Amino acid sequence: MPFRIGHGYDIHRIVANRPLVLAGVRFDTDFGLDGHSDADCVTHAVCDALLGAAGLPDIGHFFPNTDPAFKDIDSQRLLQQVAAELRQRGWAPVNIDATIIAEKPRVLPRLGEMKLALANSSGLPVESIGLKATTNEGVDDLGRGLAIAAHAVAMIRKL
Repeated sequence: MPFRIGHGYDIHRIVANRPLVLAGVRFDTDFGLDGHSDADCVTHAVCDALLGAAGLPDIGHFFPNTDPAFKDIDSQRLLQQVAAELRQRGWAPVNIDATIIAEKPRVLPRLGEMKLALANSSGLPVESIGLKATTNEGVDDLGRGLAIAAHAVAMIRKL
């Protein structure tokens, strides 16, 4: 089969006094996301979508949160490594589409920067990156602003 599709999902709780990074872009906030790496849930969901499309294990398999080498790592580096892993196995990304679910901060004005960061790290043109933002309408921990989540889908092709 020359094409495959994968899905990824990630969620992180909001914590005080930590940088907030979404899709490789740092936001000026007094909170960030809790996690071993930079906790960029958007990039993590994209990584899982790409890995899933290739039939590979998830991001935690390749970059375990027990490994000090990945403590506070920039998730764009992880995405670069995922793209390289796919190429090594004879696959290349075709496109990525992701949705950010966050009550705060306002993401819409930064979507262009975020798409550019994901494009640079995945090796795709910006036009091949879809990125949207929505809220959870006050429902559950996402809706109460206690966490940020992301869904992503990716298509890959056989080289």
